[in-house]
Amino acid sequence: MLLERSVESAAQSPPLRLDDIPVPTPRPNETLVHVRVCGVCRTDLDLAEGRLIPPHYPVVPGHQVVGVVAACGREARGVVEGDRVGVAWIHSACGVCEWCRSGRENLCPYFRATGCDANGGYAEYLTVRADFAHPIPPELSDVVAAPLLCAGAIGWRSLRLTGLRDGEPLGLTGFGASGHLVLQLARARFARSNVYVFARSAVEREFARSLGATWAGDTTESPPEALAAVIDTTPAWKPVVAALRALRPGGRLVINAIRKASSDAGELATIDYARDLWMEREIKTVANVTRTDVREMLAFAATADIRPTVDEVPLEQANDALAWLGSGGAVRGARVLRVATA
Repeated sequence: MLLERSVESAAQSPPLRLDDIPVPTPRPNETLVHVRVCGVCRTDLDLAEGRLIPPHYPVVPGHQVVGVVAACGREARGVVEGDRVGVAWIHSACGVCEWCRSGRENLCPYFRATGCDANGGYAEYLTVRADFAHPIPPELSDVVAAPLLCAGAIGWRSLRLTGLRDGEPLGLTGFGASGHLVLQLARARFARSNVYVFARSAVEREFARSLGATWAGDTTESPPEALAAVIDTTPAWKPVVAALRALRPGGRLVINAIRKASSDAGELATIDYARDLWMEREIKTVANVTRTDVREMLAFAATADIRPTVDEVPLEQANDALAWLGSGGAVRGARVLRVATA
């Protein structure tokens, strides 16, 4: 599925079209992956609707890719033909800058994103450097593994950046693909911590309770106790302001979003420093993921039985899947595109 140009809205004008493109040839150090499934992410919607601009058009979106190695270029190490691998948002980094050398390749100035800077998984084949192809544990099916590569990995990084300690209360603002995995992660890693979910719809709140949330309420509601940390996964500013007001002194808000809408940016003017930020409250953002995030998430999910709720649809329905994300309705779990069966 090709994105040829940004459009005003995926719901108003389907941005992707089916087309035949040549199978790419892996270069030295690269592997050719035959795609089986690809998860649908809100970042794909940002790309389709023009909030995220790729360096060139057309581009093939998709960065939650599970497939099988079909061929290897010269000097490609660590994988062989027939291996089942995942390809995540991090398509490559330079490996030599100060960020890469300090384990923060997600901040590399030469960071390239799958499905944006390089063609992604809404297609039968893609290429990626062999060292950026992630082995998929045998305990995880293709469809289950796909959302773990972004929604799960970014959730893993977000939870780590909260600095949460077992027993401290955690808040989750927004309850889509990433939120429902963070809840499972938090319950597995911080068994004594209460988890409070703020969601826009009754369906999402009930879904959160079914997965073990201590409490679930609307964004405007106050939780039963002040929170040590909040992870925000929404595309808006209003939940950010509400989350700050739910933090206890020394609490941290971690914003897990690649873009925020400008339509409600005026909400930021309502922040009162003394009430909402003073007492050493913090705001931290999440930028991209590292390979370590992806591989730790996959390994933990395999052993701790972390599983996304998934709705599988054929690749041909990619535009419908994007419209579903942008509809403003309740989102329950993740949606995954079936590209090939073998």
